[in-house]
Amino acid sequence: MQGVPAQFVDAFDAAQFRQPAHRPGVELYRAHIVRHAFEPHTHEAYGLGAIESGVERFRYRGSDHLAPPDSLVLMNPDMLHTGRAETEGGWRYRMVYVDPDAAAEITGEAGWWFDDAVRHDPVRARRISARLDSLWHARDPLEFDSQLYALLIEFRDHARIPHRVRDEAAARFAPVIDYLRAHLADRLTLDELAAVAGLSPFHFLRRFRAQHHVTPQQMLMALRLHEAKRLLAAGIAPARIAADTGLTDQAHLTRAFLRRYGVTPARYQRQIRGD
Repeated sequence: MQGVPAQFVDAFDAAQFRQPAHRPGVELYRAHIVRHAFEPHTHEAYGLGAIESGVERFRYRGSDHLAPPDSLVLMNPDMLHTGRAETEGGWRYRMVYVDPDAAAEITGEAGWWFDDAVRHDPVRARRISARLDSLWHARDPLEFDSQLYALLIEFRDHARIPHRVRDEAAARFAPVIDYLRAHLADRLTLDELAAVAGLSPFHFLRRFRAQHHVTPQQMLMALRLHEAKRLLAAGIAPARIAADTGLTDQAHLTRAFLRRYGVTPARYQRQIRGD
C-alpha cells in the first residue's frame, strides 16, 4: 500500500504474534524493538512477560516505568500503555496475553491484580523467558496447556487476590467504556460521552483523563484497534475491518495498527493463521 510500510522502518525492529487454535483467550508475542514507539493501546488482557535484553520505557497508569534486563512485566487488563526503547540497541522481550476469564479458568483464581508493572527478579525472569520460548514452540495441545499453567503460576507470587473493589470514579466511567465499545464506528462527541457519565463535557474530560490517564479519543482509538485485532484473528479481511471499527480506510487501519502493535494488519493475520 503506497505510503504505508509493510514492516518496521528499522531493520532490527521485529514483532511476532501467535494464538493457539485450541485455547481461546491466549496470545503469545515476542519482539526486538529498537526505534519503534508504540502509541497507547490495550490488549484487554493480562500482559505478562520478561525482558531478555535492553531496557524498555513505557507509560502505564499515569507513570513512566523502566523495565531492565531480567525483569518481569506485569500489566493488568484494560490498561492502556505505550512502549519504546530506552537503550541504544533497543530491547528484546517475550509476553503472553491472557484474557481474565481464561486466566481464572487456568489458575482457578479470579481477579488477579498486579500493583507493580515491573519487578526485578532475575532468576524467575530467565525461567519465564525459557517457558515462554517453550510455549511458543509447543504444538501439542496437552504440552501447551501444561506449559501455560506452569507459566501463569510463576506470576502468582506477584498477584493480589481478589481484585480491589472498583472505586467510585471507575464505576462512573465503566458505562462510558461500554458505550465506546458499542459505538466504535460512530462519530462521537464530547457532549455525548459526558451525558453517559452524567457530567458536564469538560468536567467529564478532566475526570476521565485523571482516571484512565488518556483522553476519551485515545481510549476510543485503542478500543477500535483492539477490535480490529480481534476481527483479524477471526479471519476478517482488513479491507472490511476499517469501516466496521470507525477508521477512515484501510490505509488508516494499517498505520494505526502498526503504531500500536508493531505489525501491519495483514502481517498480524498471517502470523495468527500460521501462513
